Amino acid sequence: MISIIIRTKNEERWITSCLRAVFKQTYKEFEVIIVDNESTDSTLEKAVQFNIAKVATTKDYKPGLALNMGIRESRGKFIVCLSGHCIPVNDKWLYNLLRNFDDGTVAGVYGRQEPMSFSSDFDKRDLSIIFGLDKKVQTKDSFFHNANCMIKRDLWEKASFNENVANIEDRIWAKSMLGLGFKIIYEPEASVFHYHGVHHHHNVERCKNIVRIMESLEENPSDRHLNIENLNIIAIIPIRGSVQYLKEKPLLSYTIERALQSKYIKKTIVSTDNPELALVAESFGAKVPFLRDHSLSEDHVDIERVLQYSLNEIESLRIYPDLLVLLEITFPFRPLNIIDNMIKQLTKNGLDTIVAAKRENKSIWREKEGKIELIEEGLIPRQFKTPSYIGLRGICCVTHPEFLREGKIFGQKIGIYEINNPYSQIEVREEDDFRMAEGLVGFWLENNRIDR
Repeated sequence: MISIIIRTKNEERWITSCLRAVFKQTYKEFEVIIVDNESTDSTLEKAVQFNIAKVATTKDYKPGLALNMGIRESRGKFIVCLSGHCIPVNDKWLYNLLRNFDDGTVAGVYGRQEPMSFSSDFDKRDLSIIFGLDKKVQTKDSFFHNANCMIKRDLWEKASFNENVANIEDRIWAKSMLGLGFKIIYEPEASVFHYHGVHHHHNVERCKNIVRIMESLEENPSDRHLNIENLNIIAIIPIRGSVQYLKEKPLLSYTIERALQSKYIKKTIVSTDNPELALVAESFGAKVPFLRDHSLSEDHVDIERVLQYSLNEIESLRIYPDLLVLLEITFPFRPLNIIDNMIKQLTKNGLDTIVAAKRENKSIWREKEGKIELIEEGLIPRQFKTPSYIGLRGICCVTHPEFLREGKIFGQKIGIYEINNPYSQIEVREEDDFRMAEGLVGFWLENNRIDR
C-alpha cells in the first residue's frame, strides 16, 4: 500500500487535473490523503469528488508539519508527497517512484518537475536545469524535493520531517538519511508538471534567450499539463426580459447552438428569471437548473452580481466548474470555433481571463470632469501606435470561477482574443439592430455552418 499525501491551499485550478492523473495510475494499491491549509476556494469540494481516504486540515502551516499530519493519518508502507498544483505527466509516475525501492538501501526517491507552458522564463530555465533527464544516485548530496517524492514509512517513523522550519524540510530529512548510510535517488521517469521555480532575480533577457533555445530543443512540449477535455467547463448565458426572435428563431438559440458546438463545454446553463425563456432554452438543449430571483433583473443590477449568483446556484448543486465560458445572446454572429480557441489560448498561456475584443486604430477620447481628453498616443501613424482594444465580452469571455465568487469577472492576467470579422462585432439590442441582423442572418448561417 502506498499513501499519497497531497498538500493544498487554494488549489482549485489544479486539484482536479492532479487527482485525475493520480487515479489513472497503472499501480492501483494506494490511498489519497489531503492536508488542506484553510482553502477558501472550491479545492476541497472538487477533491472529494474523487475517492479520497481522508481530509485533514491545518491552520499553522509549515510544510513538515502538514506532511507529518497526513502521514499519521495514513496506512501505507510507502509515502508519496505531492503538491496540489503538481500534475503527474503519465500513468507510470507512481510505479516509476516505487520500483527504486527494490534496493533496500534507498531511503527516498524524488521525481522530475517539468515547467508548464506559462511558467515564467526563470522557472522554465531552472526546472529544466535542476530536474534533468539523467537518473542520479546520491550518497552525499542531500538535495530532495517534497513536491514529488516517495519515502519509506519505517524510516519516517525513525526521523519524521522537521515541523519548525518554513522550508527545506525535505533536504533536512534527506541529510539525516544520508547520515545513516542510506541513498537518495533522482528518478526522471517519475515526472510531474509544476509551475513553480527555485531561483529568482536574475537577468531577464538572458533568461528568455536560454529558455527559447531550450524550448526549441524540447521534444515534449510543456503545454501538455492540462487535458482540456477533462476539465469541467461550464457555459453560463444570463438573460432577462421576454423571448425575442431573429429570423423566426429565438435570439437565445443562436448563442445556445454555438455553445453546444464546443467540444470542451460540458454543460450550457441559462440563467434567467423567466419561465418562458427557460422552456425555450431547454428546447434548444441548454440546462436551466434554477430560476433566479426577479430582483437580479432590475436595471441597476450589474452583470457581475448576476453571474456571482448564478455560480453560487450551480455550485450548490455540487457542480464545480474548472472554467466558465460567459456568453450573451445579443451577439448572434459568433465565429466558428471561437469558444474552443479561447479556451485553448487561456489554458496554454496560463491566463486568469480571456475576453473577445476588436482592435481600435482610431483616436479614443473620454470625458473626465467636464473635459474631453485623448487617452492614447495621439495623431501618429497607426502602425506606430500601441494597440488599443474595445472589449466584446458578450461574444465570449472565459474566466476562472474564483473571480466570480468574489463578484468580478476579470483576474489579473488577462488575454485578448481579437475579433476581426465585422459581422461578429454586431450587437443586437434595439429595433434597428434587429432589422439589420434580419438582412444578414441568412448569409451568415450559410457561410458559418459547422459542416462546411
